[in-house]
This record gives sequence, C-alpha cells and structure tokens, in this order.
Amino acid sequence: MTSPAPQVVLVTGCSTGIGRALARELRACGHETFATARRLDAIADLRAAGAHTLPLDVDDPASIAAAVAEVTARAGRIDVVINNAGINVYGPLVEIPLERIQAIFSTNVVGVVAVIQAVFPRMAAQQKGRIVNIGSVVGVLPTPWAAPYCASKSAVHMLSEVLRIEVAPFGIDVVEVQPGAVRSSIADSGSKDLDRYRAEGSRFRAAHDGIVKRAYASQHDPMPTEEFARRLVAECLADPAPRVVRLGARVDALAALADADPATRDATVATMFGVDRLRG
Repeated sequence: MTSPAPQVVLVTGCSTGIGRALARELRACGHETFATARRLDAIADLRAAGAHTLPLDVDDPASIAAAVAEVTARAGRIDVVINNAGINVYGPLVEIPLERIQAIFSTNVVGVVAVIQAVFPRMAAQQKGRIVNIGSVVGVLPTPWAAPYCASKSAVHMLSEVLRIEVAPFGIDVVEVQPGAVRSSIADSGSKDLDRYRAEGSRFRAAHDGIVKRAYASQHDPMPTEEFARRLVAECLADPAPRVVRLGARVDALAALADADPATRDATVATMFGVDRLRG
C-alpha cells in the first residue's frame, strides 16, 4: 500500500475524541483538512492548528449542504469524507426512552447517509473519491445494554458494504472502520441517567452495575486516541483502499467473539455485563 498525495478531507464530529484526533493527524500529514462540528467554538483549537473549521450538524440537511458547498468553494474538490459524528446511549432496550433511540439512528445512520448523499455528486463528477465510515466492532458483536448503538453501527456496516458496490463504477472507494477500545468521551456522553435503572420501578435493578460497566467498557485500558488516529489515517488513505479497518484495544478478541458459536458468545457477554444477575 502507498500513501496518497495531499488530499482534501472533510471530517464530521471533530469536537471531541476520535474526530478531533483525526483532524489533527490529517493536518500534520499535510492534507487539506476541513474539521466540522455543530459548534465552531468547540473546534477553535483545530483552526489554530491549521485546519479549516466549519459548522456541520449531521441532523440538519441544510447545514450539511452549506458545509459541502463551502469545502468545494475553498478547495475545488472533496477527495475524502470521514463520517465520524456519532452518539450513544446505554441501558436495557425495553426501558430506554424512544426519543433517545430515535436520536441514535438519526445521527449515526441517517446522518451518515445524508453526508454521503451530499458529497457523492462532487465525487462522481471527478470520478474519484473515498468515503470512510466510522462504525464499531459492536456493529458485528451484540453486547448487552447498548442495543441502539450496536444496531446503528450494524446498519453502518451494511450500508457501507452495499454502498461500495453501488459507487465503485464512479471511481469511489468505501472504507468501513470498526474501532475497538479507543480513548474518547462517548462513554460519558452516553451514560446520562443510568440511575434510572437502579430505581424501584426498573426490572433491571440487579444488573445496574453491569450496565455501568458496559457503558465504560471501551474506556478500560483503551488505545490512545492519537495512536488510533495516526494508524487510521495511514490505513484508510492507503492505495488500494482497505474494505474494513479494525483498530483499537482488544478489537481482535472482540471480533473473534463475534464469530464464536452464538450460544457461547451470548453467555460470555451476559456474564461479562451482569445479565446473569437478573435470574431469580
């Protein structure tokens, strides 16, 4: 694999974690980097580091269209888009408020598609481009207390596979990234209101500690974000493009568990995250 010449790269979700580190690494590697977030003040430091910064809310089609138009106006093209923006929520599927589940799919799935649809005409016109979708290893490994997130990342996995087939005739590559444990703030942001599952009215009180454990599982001895970004930029911009990139602490073990006998897999994750404590 060889590294490309400097690319024009649009990255979503740069206010924290992986997106922020990717923007910094891309700029350090000499790529013309457009870092985006819902609020510009959240990425002011990336501008100071040499990246272009733009507001972009993946839940707002007008915001997406404006950002894509601005990148094209400034740089003349878009070579790579990295769909990184995402949110999470933890808890038993049957007790998570529906509005939070809808928000997960709006951002993690529909938002990804919306950005892809906005950049596709430009990539198709230039007969060249690369779409990088940040999924998760839990898109192939079901884990208790994270059903909406697992399902949304499973959707990202499948839409990436189908998209690759559909856009190949236009010279566009699709790369799916399946991170393992990587240092980020997604555990904190997805762990709001977990005390509801300790309350008297929850049928999952006995598993509360397991729910909290699952919420912070990715932050137990994770890969440093900067290392993840360095390795990911090298891999996802290589020529030829990889189909799937797996990076992060324990990612190989988690992928192997996903491929295990389903009964063994289910029993393992149930014990790991306290589901077995519900048996009375």
